[in-house]
Amino acid sequence: MPNLKEHVQIRPLNDSALVIQVGEGINEAAHKRVKNILNLLENHPFSGFVEAVPAYNSVTVYYNPIDVYFSNLEKGVKTPYENAKAKILSLMNQSYITEVVNDRVVKIPVAYGGEMGPDLEFVASYNGLTPSEVIKIHSSAEYLVYMLGFAPGFPFMGGMDKQIATPRKETPRLAIAPGSVGIAGNQTGIYPLETPGGWQIIGRTPSRLFLPEQSPPTLLQPGDRIKFVPISLEEYTSDWEMKTWV
Repeated sequence: MPNLKEHVQIRPLNDSALVIQVGEGINEAAHKRVKNILNLLENHPFSGFVEAVPAYNSVTVYYNPIDVYFSNLEKGVKTPYENAKAKILSLMNQSYITEVVNDRVVKIPVAYGGEMGPDLEFVASYNGLTPSEVIKIHSSAEYLVYMLGFAPGFPFMGGMDKQIATPRKETPRLAIAPGSVGIAGNQTGIYPLETPGGWQIIGRTPSRLFLPEQSPPTLLQPGDRIKFVPISLEEYTSDWEMKTWV
C-alpha cells in the first residue's frame, strides 16, 4: 500500500497557506489522494490548522502563522510555513492511501432545452449531433464531484463524454438562473445561484444546491456521484415532494 507522502509536492501560497500538489489533470487517482489528505488533516489537525480546501489535484491548507510558529519553538525556530509543512509531512509519513468510498449517488432532475437550456441547440450543432443525442449522452454518464467553488455549492465534475464538449461562450451572460446546467470545455456544472457566467446552458434543475439554512449548506459534496435525469417542463414546474433523489 503506497505511503500518502509519496509523489507529493508542497509549496507556499502566502504567509498563512500552503498547497499540497498530488498530481496533474482531472482523474480519480488524484481525487483519491486529495480525499485521503483531507480526511487526515480533519481527523488529526495540527496546532494552528484552520481549513483544508480540495481542488482537482491539490489541497490548499490554511493555518494561523502565529500558532504554528509558537507550537514548534521547542524544536527550533522555523518559519510558520516550514513548521506547517513539517507537521503535514509527519502526518503523511504515518498514513497510507486507502480506498475512497463514494457511496452516495445523487440524482438531479433536469429539464433540457427550450427556455431552460437556450444553448442546447448550439452544443448539438457544434458537435454534429441532434439535441436529443446531446441529452442522451449528458444524462447517461455518472459524474464525480471533485470540488465545490466559484459560487457556494457549484460542483466541478469530471466524467463528461468528449462527444459533447463545447467551448465557453465568447461573451458571458450577465445573469444565469439558479439551477442552470452548463457545459464548458469537457466539464459540466450546475449554477446554484444567479451569477454571471460563460458556460453553455443546456438545461435547468429544480433542485436547490445552496441550502444556507442547513449544515452543511450545500446539497453536493466532493466525492458524490451525480446522475442527471431528464424531465419535462411540466414536471419541472410541478410541486414535487422530492426534487432530488439520494
